[in-house]
Amino acid sequence: MSRMQAMSVTDAAALRIKALLAKRGKPSVGIRVGVRSRGCSGLTYTLEYADEKGKFDEVVEDKGVTILIDPKATMFIIGTEMDFVEGKLESGFTFRNPNEKGRCGCGESFHV
Repeated sequence: MSRMQAMSVTDAAALRIKALLAKRGKPSVGIRVGVRSRGCSGLTYTLEYADEKGKFDEVVEDKGVTILIDPKATMFIIGTEMDFVEGKLESGFTFRNPNEKGRCGCGESFHV
C-alpha cells in the first residue's frame, strides 16, 4: 500500500523546477520547501536548492522532480499543491494549501 505524498506538483511547476535545476550549474538533489515566520498573516513559503537530503526531510517525488520538505514545515503543508503561474506582470510558484485558514491581502503570507 502506497502512502499519500505530503505535497504534489503540477506539470507547470515540475517543468519550472527542472529548468531551474538545469540552469544552476551544479548537481542538486532537488529543491527544499519550507515555511518561516513572516508577513502580516504569520507564515510564508520558502524555496531553496537542496544539495543533500536532511535527516528528517520528507521526500516527495512527483513528475520527475524531487522536493524535500523541511521537517518543521511538514505539518503546515500536508496536502498542498505547488504550481507555477506566468502572468503579464509577474510569475512565480503558487501554493494551494487546504490547511490555510487565511491569507494576507497581498498574498505574501498565510496562517493555519
